[in-house]
Amino acid sequence: MAHTCVTTSASSIQFSSLLYNPNSSTSLDSHNLSLPSHTRRTRDDLQLPSSPYIPMNAQGQGPPPMVPERFQSVVSQLFQHRIIRCGGAVDDDMANIIVAQLLYLDAVDPQKDIVMYVNSPGGSVTAGMAIFDTMRYIRPDVLTVCVGLAASMGAFLLSAGTKGKRYSLPNSRIMIHQPLGGAQGGQTDIDIQANEMLHHKANLNGYLAYHTGQSLDQINQDTDRDFFMSAKEAKEYGLIDSVIMNPLKALQPLAPTADSNE
Repeated sequence: MAHTCVTTSASSIQFSSLLYNPNSSTSLDSHNLSLPSHTRRTRDDLQLPSSPYIPMNAQGQGPPPMVPERFQSVVSQLFQHRIIRCGGAVDDDMANIIVAQLLYLDAVDPQKDIVMYVNSPGGSVTAGMAIFDTMRYIRPDVLTVCVGLAASMGAFLLSAGTKGKRYSLPNSRIMIHQPLGGAQGGQTDIDIQANEMLHHKANLNGYLAYHTGQSLDQINQDTDRDFFMSAKEAKEYGLIDSVIMNPLKALQPLAPTADSNE
């Protein structure tokens, strides 16, 4: 097997491979299992955990050994078309990855839209706000598409897409509610946590009112309990702008031949 060491300089970080020599006393077997010297994985470079949200890229010819080419091709092609996924529970790991993807795509082309598919039951408020703030301050428009379920923080991120470019498939479900949580400890500790939840509730509801065009009083009333909507109802409510029958429709503005076909 190959051991990787990292050498740093003022201008770059370089990865080099220390290979076992079959003729050396330190070798475990007679086979060279090292990665080619020109190969590097994005995940290694960024020191990110293994995740389906990160495409595995190889510098040089061909995919890295032991990486299924079919999986790599699908994820890489999606990312090349500026498509990212917000799938599953929103947590710090997901937020770190999506933020990195958004910043990278912004640096690559600040004029070209980014598409984010949302299929999430919600999760951490602070992790979701990290994604939300990045969506707001990068230069490209961010299209959001609900596929399946956008609940809680998932619904919030769906509504946070660029106005006029927020979509849902017809059988998706969207749900909004107030932040959930709990506290234990002394009275002072519980008061601190309760005040923090009130802050998040006011902050989220204020943004939801802005995203949807609903009054703040209406948002406060509707989020008091779980408030489920169909795609059509979410459009009428202002959470999304259009119900689409085909998820590929959201990609049409990104197609290079879109203008020539009109």
